Amino acid sequence: MAVNVLPPSIEQRMGAFNEVMRRAKLLKPDALPKPTITIAREFGCEAYPVAEELLALVKEKTGEEWVLVDKALLSAVAKDHRLSEEILHGLGQKPRWLDEMFSTLSSGWKSEAGYSELICNQIVNVAMAGNAIFVGLGAAIITKSLKNCHHFRLVADQEFKIRSISRRLGISRQETEMLIVERQKERDRILRVLLDADAHDPLYYHLIFNNTKVRTSKIARTIADFVFP
Repeated sequence: MAVNVLPPSIEQRMGAFNEVMRRAKLLKPDALPKPTITIAREFGCEAYPVAEELLALVKEKTGEEWVLVDKALLSAVAKDHRLSEEILHGLGQKPRWLDEMFSTLSSGWKSEAGYSELICNQIVNVAMAGNAIFVGLGAAIITKSLKNCHHFRLVADQEFKIRSISRRLGISRQETEMLIVERQKERDRILRVLLDADAHDPLYYHLIFNNTKVRTSKIARTIADFVFP
């Protein structure tokens, strides 16, 4: 059974990623950090359409390149040894709180042979560089101490999620219902085990949107206006 939800092309995003990283390295140490946006969502919400519309809006507002970051992009970056090394060594000085956070994370996080810490370092350093929109990855929780980050979450009723996933993946209603339950449980478990966190906690987010009642374009516009009033 197909389970991909058709995220934007990696090839289209790698160029933007390289440009954002290049500009970040040119910033003076005392320059104000560029903003970063995280979008968390319940499985079945339409985060990628929101992120793509938001990407166009923030590019227009800032006149600068932005990049949409998700697990697929970070995996592609990890295969580029030079670029991966640059990110993992940081574009600036690593914040002290990051080491403190690693020391207090759950045993599940530490038992992942360093992989989870590797991903966390990538997320933190890209977020510090700014001009990034994260979809998922627990980025809202991982970057909660970064003042340049703005956090948003999408929720929706079950019927909306069933229609959305069934349409995008071309699977039956019964398969969709099972997939939604399984994927949401797995996401919640991972965040609970690795970060000792509950992504459903509203206090992580600046705003939460009901994807059932608010159109994709309206969500994207509201986020853009919130970050750039």
